[in-house]
Amino acid sequence: MALKNFPIGIQDFASIRNEGFFYVDKTDLVYKLTHTSKYYFLSRPRRFGKSLLISTLQYYFEGRKELFTGLAMERLEAEWKKYPVIRLDMSTVKKLDADIFASNMNDIFAPYEKCYGIKNDKTNQAWGSRLSALIRAANEQTSEQVVVLIDEYDAPVLEAMHNAELLEKVRNTMRDFYAPLKALGGILRFVFLTGISKFSQLSIFSELNNLNVITMDDEYAAICGITKEELLSQMQPEIQALADKQKMTYDEAVAALQRQYDGYHFSANSPDIYNPFSLINSLGKQNFANYWFASGTPTMLVKAMARYKMSPEEYDRGFFVAQRTFDSPTETADTPIPVLYQSGYLTIKGFDKGAIRPFRLQFPNDEVREGLLNLLACAYTSRNDDDTSEFLDNFVTAMKARDIETALTEMRAFMASIPYDAEKQNELHYRTIFYLIFRIATPYLVRCEERTAAGRADAVVETADAVYVFEFKLDANGSADDALKQIDDKGYLVPYTVTKAADGTPKKLFKIGVAFDAEKRTLGQWKIL
Repeated sequence: MALKNFPIGIQDFASIRNEGFFYVDKTDLVYKLTHTSKYYFLSRPRRFGKSLLISTLQYYFEGRKELFTGLAMERLEAEWKKYPVIRLDMSTVKKLDADIFASNMNDIFAPYEKCYGIKNDKTNQAWGSRLSALIRAANEQTSEQVVVLIDEYDAPVLEAMHNAELLEKVRNTMRDFYAPLKALGGILRFVFLTGISKFSQLSIFSELNNLNVITMDDEYAAICGITKEELLSQMQPEIQALADKQKMTYDEAVAALQRQYDGYHFSANSPDIYNPFSLINSLGKQNFANYWFASGTPTMLVKAMARYKMSPEEYDRGFFVAQRTFDSPTETADTPIPVLYQSGYLTIKGFDKGAIRPFRLQFPNDEVREGLLNLLACAYTSRNDDDTSEFLDNFVTAMKARDIETALTEMRAFMASIPYDAEKQNELHYRTIFYLIFRIATPYLVRCEERTAAGRADAVVETADAVYVFEFKLDANGSADDALKQIDDKGYLVPYTVTKAADGTPKKLFKIGVAFDAEKRTLGQWKIL
């Protein structure tokens, strides 16, 4: 059986259908969307199929019936009425220099203005007026209501998020630009906006406050991405080919795909959704890699990491939030949670309807966990991946050999090389670096501030045949002996006295007390028992 030809990097619906690429049929949801309401907004992470959805809507409203042969839309739609469609891709408007911004906006408008005979000398930068004129011309010349599709509506604003003066200017410009979409409702058939972030109604959408936000609606949770059911029912040959290439069984390959790329949930009752970009890359190339994360980390996320005090172990373990957290304006939020969730670095992992904070957020899968923790390690240490690779190799080798002395010696040297002003030098900072080092040095399972009946251990590192319980003290607050005494007094090792290795033998237990040397900015004294 011939394997499917996956449309890697192709977001045009017509190209996918005409050139024989594989398409996961979402047209039943497209039909429902277009026959239920008029104004919509959908937020999804980058490379999650938003542009393909916009493209599908475009060809549907253009009446391109032949492209939908064999899909759900073919049996659902009987009329196939053709509408004028204005599709604006705002992802091309990211340079905020006034001249470049104007040039990019002119490039967006020019083809449509030419199509409808609108003369513009390109000096008119009243973008809302130009959009209004364009919509009116399309309506008048076709005698049909107009469809407006806007992809990545928030791209210009995201670029200005961390410059208050520029943000206000860009925000006002874009608010005026989108204003006609409400004012001209009588001649509009359908309006659909996509983006990554949700901005407050006091900013961009103050004039467009009638949007139906379907970002967290159960019925549209799977409109972008690939569900577990779609994967297992439509891609078995490709999963088997991947398994054969990687010398795995079919079930092992399914489990690996799930760990690496599954885990997204966009509503309280969302099905399991795979990252489509990573999944089709993995199946198409018959390999496992961090395709989505490697394709680019948004600038806004890197800046958010510098702006907020991150707690990576908390995001790894999971935590609960209220509904209002998702509704927090991205541009004024006092926490990184909204931007991390909207960008796809956190997702919903549980829902307790009766709780005050009903949504449990966590990393969606191993790809995101590994990628973000590596990024955080670079942010906390001001070192890049190349700088840390040799250290990690030596560190992992020592840990596998249970040579804790060498492992901690390697860590002491590494931490001493961190620039003095990289971060505030306190106990939390050191513990976070320690956690990040162990967590990215797979295959170790790390839990920081592990809860026991008597308190919290600073870190527990569990390997295949051993358990290491660490307690840290900043030298001004205690010694390595004090740290060991706390492990004993609080009984941090007790929960692990019954843990066993795969062969049934008890795991070797270690307790390690570590004192951080604030003056030298690295590990000071430690004791291992």
